[in-house]
Amino acid sequence: MATATATSPAASGTSSPTTARARRNGRALGILAWLCGIVFFLPFGWMLLTSFHSEQDAGTNPPKLDAALTLHGYREFFGSGTGVSPWPPLINSLTASIASTVLVLVLATPAAYALSVKPVRKWTDAMFFFLSTKMLPVVAGLLPVYLIAKNTGMLDNIWLLVILYTSMNLPIAVWMMRSFLADVPVAVLEAASIDGAGLPTVLVRIVAPIVAPGIAATALISFIFSWNELLFARVLTGVTASTAPVFLTSFVTSQGLFLAKVCAAAVCISLPVLAAGFAAQDKLVQGLSLGAVK
Repeated sequence: MATATATSPAASGTSSPTTARARRNGRALGILAWLCGIVFFLPFGWMLLTSFHSEQDAGTNPPKLDAALTLHGYREFFGSGTGVSPWPPLINSLTASIASTVLVLVLATPAAYALSVKPVRKWTDAMFFFLSTKMLPVVAGLLPVYLIAKNTGMLDNIWLLVILYTSMNLPIAVWMMRSFLADVPVAVLEAASIDGAGLPTVLVRIVAPIVAPGIAATALISFIFSWNELLFARVLTGVTASTAPVFLTSFVTSQGLFLAKVCAAAVCISLPVLAAGFAAQDKLVQGLSLGAVK
């Protein structure tokens, strides 16, 4: 008596319609992702290419893709023709961005821990209050901040920017950190409390390693926001504490817009942010997707 044996599509060498459809969808999504990446990269790629052109070739319409390449724009940025060094503004931006990011993490992590783990009454009202501070346009608070800085002698001071950037990024950091800390197992925190661990020990040795991707994502976003801020830095600084974005605006003069020189300066000023994003890209993806899939 012959017995019939059932063979799966994989065993017989053929794929099921569902598997084939999933592969086609995966390839289509992959192609779409590459197209989106190319579209988002095109402005920076165009700026990078223009930075290696001469002013004459960069200002043509339509632009010349096969124009001769030169480093004249980068030499101008580093002060070979003007004698103006970009290093003080770059160091000021780096100081303000790093210091404000560290302060944001130090202040946002305990606040988010209290709002996500500890039984805080009406925590939603507190979260809405943090968010409401971002609803006021920045330009609306510019005059009061300027008057306070003038009366306290803090104009053209890099530490004024550190305070402002910390206050500007803190609400967003609290919101982000709370979503990350909400996924920390309560049992682990309770076990640490039973063992006698205090709040600093819990935050540093237990919470921080668990939410390290979230901390990296929050730090990177705070750093980018601080590095790119222009309005406060343009109004509240002069010569001593001017930042890289303020230095970039100095290339737009009454004589005209020197496109190649501006593109070279923009590429150089964008490099720290791009380097930070590239170095922390794995942590950034993990942090932004933390808790998204249960």
